[in-house]
Amino acid sequence: MRPNAVVIGLPKTDSRIFAHTRWDAIPVLAAIFHTVYFFGMFYLFPRVPLWIMLILGFMYSLSISWNINGISHNFIHNPYFRSPLLNRLFSILESMTVGFSQVFYECIHMQHHKGNADQPDESGETIDWISIYKHGHDGEAEHPLGYTFLSFFREDPKTVYRELKRKSSRDAFWGVAELTLFVSTFVILGIINWHYICFLVPFWYFGHCLSYLNGYYRHYGGNPNEPLAWGVSSYDKLYNWIWFFNGYHAEHHFRPKVHWTRMQALRGQIVEQQHAAGVRVIKPPHALAFLDPDLPKLKQGSAKKARLRWNLKSARVQGGAN
Repeated sequence: MRPNAVVIGLPKTDSRIFAHTRWDAIPVLAAIFHTVYFFGMFYLFPRVPLWIMLILGFMYSLSISWNINGISHNFIHNPYFRSPLLNRLFSILESMTVGFSQVFYECIHMQHHKGNADQPDESGETIDWISIYKHGHDGEAEHPLGYTFLSFFREDPKTVYRELKRKSSRDAFWGVAELTLFVSTFVILGIINWHYICFLVPFWYFGHCLSYLNGYYRHYGGNPNEPLAWGVSSYDKLYNWIWFFNGYHAEHHFRPKVHWTRMQALRGQIVEQQHAAGVRVIKPPHALAFLDPDLPKLKQGSAKKARLRWNLKSARVQGGAN
């Protein structure tokens, strides 16, 4: 079977609520639970010992990545509800809970699918705004630590807004509205208890870093020039059950509209073509891919050049200070 002949249709349901399948009730309920957890931490903060809050904060960080890469991501490609109003309310719920704009995330993510983690062109630009190669050297991926902890600060809301505005003034409005809502939520929580917001923000930031870590290894070792191998897959069963088949990432990039409940069926149709294309498969979940025994290494020359540039920047800063 030729890859371009693969057809996996969306599931169909007679549900008056869900657009594709009643199985989408699971990620919806998970998102509601996540919202309850988010506000539950605020309630518990003055009532439980700090060590318990530290555990809850770390769990919130993990849950941000879980939500973004599972619940929120699947919602982008296949909105859960028939009703536009319910989809809008769910988008707002996600924005408030995770601390971002779902509409902005959708714009960034669809740009990601346009570039598919592409390498920089002659001018050093990538189509994919969050490509792991964008800030790398000599055509290599950026170091995972740099990508994980710096990508958050590289986000450019103005660029995203302009792209949204170009496509739809309505989407641009809702994107800004969601950002305003999430910032207002954090501000209100901070006014009520400033100690709590000082506690929350580092875990919120770390959660988004974990999401970037997950995204890094979904493409590290992939082939940006081969559509079947754009992504890297992990078939760990527990990981895929909990993360709504986020592990099937090579399959997802090959056919982004395939519903999360049909990723296994898609793989069954293209597995031979994947082997021929050299699709990379890792054993652990993506966020733990650095433990994979077959993890490719960054070229030493590229790593040395990155360190040299860092040292030059440090020397300039010190020289300026003196």
